[in-house]
Amino acid sequence: MTIIERASSQDFLHICALDETVHAGASRRRFIGEACAHGRVAVARVDGIVRGFVIADESFFEQFFVRLLLVHPDFRRRGLASALMRAAELDCQTEKLFTSTNQSNLPMQRLCDRLGFVKCGYIENLDEGDPELIYVKLLAPVPSAPPRDTGEE
Repeated sequence: MTIIERASSQDFLHICALDETVHAGASRRRFIGEACAHGRVAVARVDGIVRGFVIADESFFEQFFVRLLLVHPDFRRRGLASALMRAAELDCQTEKLFTSTNQSNLPMQRLCDRLGFVKCGYIENLDEGDPELIYVKLLAPVPSAPPRDTGEE
């Protein structure tokens, strides 16, 4: 059974271990720790074990941005990435949700296409010879707070 939910403090080490399994040598513990502390991480649990996670925040020109999406290789093509991206959409507090991926990352590009994201730009020279493609998904307007009744007319 798969459950998508907000990461708890007990998930931190499991998220880091998964990240290091997929990206050997890339230590992102500090980044992951800060994201967990601020409630910016959703996890995908399969039979109670963290098998994927997503981190999204307002780091992209004050717009929500999926900064990191990761699913264990043995659990890919099972809908976890789609479910995690939908969780990021639900958390999004802006009318647009952005993400990015390398031009060489065809699975992520296909995921973005399936989920209704559209290419809106690219950045050269982050990874030599592999431009970063920027995607956006236009969401429903975020409801604003209703006007407060002050009793004055």
